[in-house]
Amino acid sequence: MLIAAAVCPCPPLLVPEIAAGAAPELDGLRAACAEAVRALAAARPERLIVVGPAERAGRGPHAQGAAGSFRGFGVEVEVRLAAPAADGASGGDDAAGQGPSPSLPPSPSLPLSLAVAAWLLEHAGWDPAVPVEGLGVGEPLAAERCIEVGRELAGRAERMALLVMGDGTACRTLKAPGYLDERAAPFDVEVARALAAADTGALAALDEELAYELKAAGRAPLQVLAGAAEGAPLKGELRYDEAPYGVGYFVASWSS
Repeated sequence: MLIAAAVCPCPPLLVPEIAAGAAPELDGLRAACAEAVRALAAARPERLIVVGPAERAGRGPHAQGAAGSFRGFGVEVEVRLAAPAADGASGGDDAAGQGPSPSLPPSPSLPLSLAVAAWLLEHAGWDPAVPVEGLGVGEPLAAERCIEVGRELAGRAERMALLVMGDGTACRTLKAPGYLDERAAPFDVEVARALAAADTGALAALDEELAYELKAAGRAPLQVLAGAAEGAPLKGELRYDEAPYGVGYFVASWSS
């Protein structure tokens, strides 16, 4: 059952080497993410699963120790999804919509969202003795399937935790990646409210089409969280809610 969860955004600018001179602008966001990861550790889970958006090549399970790189952003920064577990445990669910696939070999390289998560785990001091797995989910994944995947993940261990990576809308300002859309702010307000209240019903009800139009890359991972947390007695805490580059960034903790 799910005993704790954290939600963090996944912009590559979280990595200071990529942000370079602009790195201090996101110091508050980095600090909030670190606090959320440490709160996950404090819950003493038996297993952590990191869920994040992924392009087709990165969808599905990623084993502990899987490698990622930020070379595409012009920096020589490489990460691994924590250290390999002693028992070699790996696996996950096929987020492309094919159901559980324990025999599916993990992808060779982490998608960007999970690479950012790996960086966060490393810099927050995650205990490598706690097994970690990754799961890349596709933006088109239907809400119903996201919720099913979440339910399946929650049953993986008696004390399961999730680190959910994903941004809000990318249409909050004129200079935002998706330009200004007046529907973006109300969408993000509802997401922030749901995260603060640990409202699984509100996350499950997020409009898929509207999320796509507003470039809200975190919609599917958030709905995986909604499925995983069904029936779990969790309370929410919103640690960060800003749109520094016209993109909604949230950090939240759910705990019992």
